[in-house]
Amino acid sequence: MYLGLDLGTSEIKAVAIDASGTVIASAGESLEVQRPHPHWAEQDPADWWRATQTVVARLRAKMPQQWPQICSLGLSGQMHGAVLLNRDNQVLRPAILWNDTRSAEQCRQLTLSAPELHEVAGNLAMPGFTAPKLLWVARHEPEIFKQVATVLLPKDYLRWMMSGDKVSDMSDAAGTLWLDVARRDWSDSLLAACGLTRDHMPRLVEGSEASGVLKGDIARAWGLGDNVTIAGGGGDNAASAVGIGAVNPGDAFISLGTSGVLFAVNDRFSPNPQSAVHAFCHALPERWHQMSVMLTAASALRWFCQLVGSNETTLLAEIAQMNKAEQRLAPIFLPYLSGERTPHNDPLATGAFHGLTHSHQRAAMGYAVLEGVAFGIADGLDVLSQAGTHLTQCSLIGGGARSEHWAQLIADVLNLPIVTHQGGEAGGALGAARLGWLAAGGAVAQVCHKPTIEKHFLPDGERQPMLTARLAMYRQLYQQQLALRPA
Repeated sequence: MYLGLDLGTSEIKAVAIDASGTVIASAGESLEVQRPHPHWAEQDPADWWRATQTVVARLRAKMPQQWPQICSLGLSGQMHGAVLLNRDNQVLRPAILWNDTRSAEQCRQLTLSAPELHEVAGNLAMPGFTAPKLLWVARHEPEIFKQVATVLLPKDYLRWMMSGDKVSDMSDAAGTLWLDVARRDWSDSLLAACGLTRDHMPRLVEGSEASGVLKGDIARAWGLGDNVTIAGGGGDNAASAVGIGAVNPGDAFISLGTSGVLFAVNDRFSPNPQSAVHAFCHALPERWHQMSVMLTAASALRWFCQLVGSNETTLLAEIAQMNKAEQRLAPIFLPYLSGERTPHNDPLATGAFHGLTHSHQRAAMGYAVLEGVAFGIADGLDVLSQAGTHLTQCSLIGGGARSEHWAQLIADVLNLPIVTHQGGEAGGALGAARLGWLAAGGAVAQVCHKPTIEKHFLPDGERQPMLTARLAMYRQLYQQQLALRPA
C-alpha cells in the first residue's frame, strides 16, 4: 500500500492506493488563507501539520485492515510558498503563499540584478515565485531575514516534520527561481542575487527517489511500521501529471483547482518566458514541462457562490438550464481576482463583470464566471502554441472537472477534445502516492498508466462564432483596464 498527501491551498488531501494502483480510500481537511493586507496571502505552517494529523487519522479509520501495509508515501504541495526557519528550526513568520502578490517591486529588482535569470530559471520573475518573497522580507522585515537559516517549500515543511530531513524535489524547486532548470541543480548566482547560498536550501532529489524515512515516533503515532519510505514528491501540478499519467512528451492536462493550469510534457527544457509561460522540471527524471497558469479558476466559482448565497451544485444546475441565446447575452467576466500570471504577468489585474443589466440573474453571472475561466485557459493555450507546443487532446482534472457543463464549455472555447478520468479529482494526492510507489521500487510504465477515461467532450462547432466574439471582447476589456490604470 502507498500513501499520497497533497498540501493544497484550501485543503490537504490524502489517498491510499494498492499494488494495482487502485484508490482504496481518501480523506481531506480544509485550510484557510489569511489576508491581513491587500495583495497578501499567508498560512501558518503549524496549521498544515495539524491538518495532516487529522487527515491521516481519517484515512486510517477508513481502512483499518489495510492501513499497516503502507510501506511508502509521497508528497505533493502548493508551489512557491516561503517557509522560513531559524537555526533552531523555528518558523519565523507565516508562510507567504503562491497567490501573494506583494513582491512586484522585488521582481523588478531581481530581473535587474540577475540578468541570467530568464536563461537559467526559464521563467519571468513573478510575485508568486519564492525568490521575490525573500527579497520582500529582506526589505520590509530585515530582522526576520537576518535569522533565516533554511527556506522550505510548503510540502517540504511537512517532510521535515515527518522525517527530520530538509529535502526538496526538482519540480517544486523549479518554482523558486533559484534552480538551474536545465541542470536540475541550485544556481549559486540566482541565490546570491537574493542574499542566500546553498546552505539555506534543502537537498535536492528527483520526485521518484527516496528522500528519507518516516521518523519512528511519527510512524508509531500513525500506526505504521518502521522504514516507511518518503519519496521526493512533486509540486502540485507535476504530481497531478504523474497521477493522470501525463509523463511522456505530448501528454497534457488542464487542472481546475484554486488556480487554473494548462500543463504540457516536454523531453527537454523549453523556456518561453516572454509570454509568461512557465518551464519547470517534471517530477520524473529527464523530463520537463511547460505550463500556463491563471491565478483564479475554480476559486472564482466559490467566490461567486458565497456572494450570492448559493452553493456550487445548485448554481451549476441553474447554469445548465440556460439556452444559447441567454449565454450570448450573459455578462463578460474577467477572472483576475488575484492578479494574473499567463499571459499578462500582471499582479495588479482585477476581476470585473462587464455588461450587467436588470435582466441578468445569478445563473447568467455564474455562466460568465465559468466562461471567463475558460477564456483565461484559451489565452494560455495560445502562448503555449506560440512556444511550439501543439495539443490534440487534453485531460481535465481538479475539483472543477466534476462539472460536465464546464468541461463542455472548455472544449468549445479551446476547440479541443477534452476527456475526464475516473478519480481525476484526486489530482496531486494520487500522483504523490504513485511517486511513493516509484520510490519503493515501482516501474514508471507500470505505475504511471493513464486512468480510465470517464467521458469525452467534443467541441460544438455551432457555438464557435459566439464564443470567438465573446473571447475577443474579453481580451479587449483587459486592454481597456490597462489603459484606465493610474500611471
